[in-house]
Amino acid sequence: MGHRPATEHRRIKLRGGLPRAVAGLSAVALLLAGCGSGDADAEDGEVTLSFTWWGSEARHQNTQEIIDAFEEEHPEITIEPTYREWDGYWDSLATQTAGNDAPDIIQMDELYLREYADRGALLDLAEVDVSQFEETVVDSGRTEGGLYGVTIGINAFTMLANPDLFEEAGVELPDDTTWTWDDYTEMSQELSENLDDAWGSGNFDETGGFQTWVRQRGGHLSSEEGELGFAVEDAQSYFEFFLELMNSGGTPPASAMSEDQAVSPDQSMTTTGEVAMRPWWSNQSVALSESAGVDLELLRFPSPTGEPGAAEPWYKSSMFLSASAGTEHPEQAQEFIDFFVNSEEAAQIDRAERGIPPNAEMRELISAELEGPQLAVAEYIDSIEGELGESEPVPAMGGSTFPDILYRYHDEVLFERMSPADAAEAMYAEMQSQVQ
Repeated sequence: MGHRPATEHRRIKLRGGLPRAVAGLSAVALLLAGCGSGDADAEDGEVTLSFTWWGSEARHQNTQEIIDAFEEEHPEITIEPTYREWDGYWDSLATQTAGNDAPDIIQMDELYLREYADRGALLDLAEVDVSQFEETVVDSGRTEGGLYGVTIGINAFTMLANPDLFEEAGVELPDDTTWTWDDYTEMSQELSENLDDAWGSGNFDETGGFQTWVRQRGGHLSSEEGELGFAVEDAQSYFEFFLELMNSGGTPPASAMSEDQAVSPDQSMTTTGEVAMRPWWSNQSVALSESAGVDLELLRFPSPTGEPGAAEPWYKSSMFLSASAGTEHPEQAQEFIDFFVNSEEAAQIDRAERGIPPNAEMRELISAELEGPQLAVAEYIDSIEGELGESEPVPAMGGSTFPDILYRYHDEVLFERMSPADAAEAMYAEMQSQVQ
C-alpha cells in the first residue's frame, strides 16, 4: 500500500530534518557542471529523463499512462520511471543528490522543498506555464530564489462532519460561512451530551489545524524568510482551547485522542462513527466517506469572529513536481512538468488521485466527470476560491520536524503533563532550534 495522497506526511513520525546525505552537501557540489541525471543529447536529438515519485499502485499506473501519453506526443524524449512508497523515498533521494545523480524530475513534498531548494539542488521552473493556477497555489512552490515546485494537486483543510451523528443527536449542521470557535465548542458539547457512543469533536492532530489557528491570528507556520511565522502566544491559545474543549466533554479523553492519532485514516474515530466532527484534508474525505459508510460533509473552519472569509482557508499543494538543478536537459524537464499539469491527457488520466488539478481549466474538465464524494471535494475547492487568505509560505528549513514536535507537545497538554503556556514555550524553542 502506498503512502496517503493527502497531507502525505500525516502520521509518519519524522525524525530529524533532511537526511544527512543531503544535509552536508554544499551548493557548489550540487551544481558542478556536467553532473546530474539524464543522458547527454545524442546526435539524433533524443533525450532521456529520469523521473521519481512515491505513491500507491493506482498512482504508479496513472503516472505511467501519463508518461506514455507524453512520449507519444514527444517521441524524441524518453522518461525513465522509478517509484517507491513514502518510506525510504527521501533517504534514496538524498543519497542520489549527494552523489550528483539526482533524478531529472522529482515528485516533491512541501516539507522538503526548501531544504532542497535552499541548498541549490533544484531548478527554477520559470518556463512552466502556471497562468491557469490560482496565485497562492503558485506561491506555495516559490521561495525567494524562484519557483522550485509546481503543484500537481490541491487540497484544503476542512472540517468533516458526519450528518448521521448530527441527526441522531438532534443537532443541525452549522452555517459554515459564519460559525465561530465558540459555536464550535457549544456544538461539540451538545453533540457529546446527546450521543450515546460518540463525541462532538475529534482531535486536531494535523499541522493543518495549528496552521489554520495561527493564520486566523495573522501568522503562519513558517515565514516567507524561512523562519517561524507564529508567536508563542498563538501556540498557547491553541493548546488552551483544546484542553478546555476536552475538559468540557466536547472531545474524547486524551488517551483516546492519542490513540486515534496513531492509526490509519480508515481505522480512525471518524470512520468508526465515534466523533461527529474532525478536521481532515479535503481529498481524504473520499476514502473516509467510503470507510464510514456515509457521505461526510465538508465544512469551512470556524473563525474567531464568524465574518465571511475569516476562516482564512488556503490551497495546500498535496505535492509538487520539481527538477534537479543538475539536469542536463532543463528545457525538456520543464516541458514534461508543463504537460503533467496543463494537458487534458494528463488531467483525464490522473483526475483527483493527487488532489484536485491546480489548473482551473483542467479542474473544470474533470469535475464534469466526477460524482459522489469526489464531486463534493471539487465543489468545495471551488466554493472557497474567493475566500482564500494569503498563501502558506514554504516550510522553513528543518520544517520536516514540525509535525512530530507539534503532536508531542499537544499530547503533553492533553495529558496535563505540561501547562499550555509551558508547552507553547518549549515547542517554539524546539522548532526554532530545528530552523537551519
